[in-house]
Amino acid sequence: MNIPKQTSTRRQLCQVFAAALLMVSFLPVQSFGQAGADSQYPKVKVVTSMGDFVIQLDSTRAPLTVANFLSYVRTGHYSGTIFHRVIAGFVVQGGGFDVKGNAKTAKETVANESGNGLANKRGTVGLARSDAPHSGNAQFYVNLTDNDALDPTPLRWGYAVFGKVISGMDVVDKISQEPTGNFGPIPKDAPLTPIVIKSVEILGESHATTSTP
Repeated sequence: MNIPKQTSTRRQLCQVFAAALLMVSFLPVQSFGQAGADSQYPKVKVVTSMGDFVIQLDSTRAPLTVANFLSYVRTGHYSGTIFHRVIAGFVVQGGGFDVKGNAKTAKETVANESGNGLANKRGTVGLARSDAPHSGNAQFYVNLTDNDALDPTPLRWGYAVFGKVISGMDVVDKISQEPTGNFGPIPKDAPLTPIVIKSVEILGESHATTSTP
């Protein structure tokens, strides 16, 4: 099948950008909020049916991923979604399914920024994806432990970290202890009692989305 010229050009640009990202796979690790204005390290509050937690984002190291995440926040995408994948000692993952377990429509995928120097340590927040390196969109996860296997190496892409839980990690840990199994169309690792993300709001932004389902 012939590829339209526009699609081919876009693919070439993505390949160039991907190569550039892979070249910087081992930037020095930087602490979240170490320097810079609040606009570089925005904070969001995730309000769930089991309590709230706050994530500080790092747009200096993961500008595309943070912009992508905030676009979903501002449109209210996360309100009424669930944590659909919960594995104790690994991750809690959400943002992609509604309270009945049905997948929500997501926008275009974002380029993989895993080579940004931010590691998958306990409490960090990353962009979930399939096996394809540039397939992340709306789903995110919180690391429950240091998951070094999710970091990039010179031979493969990793999973892009773009934020860190700065308060309420006890809530995330509580979520991770819920019984899991099959839930609707989700075959495994889903909490048997849905854990709902009621809203995600950008702290300090007056027009942040705070509606609940």
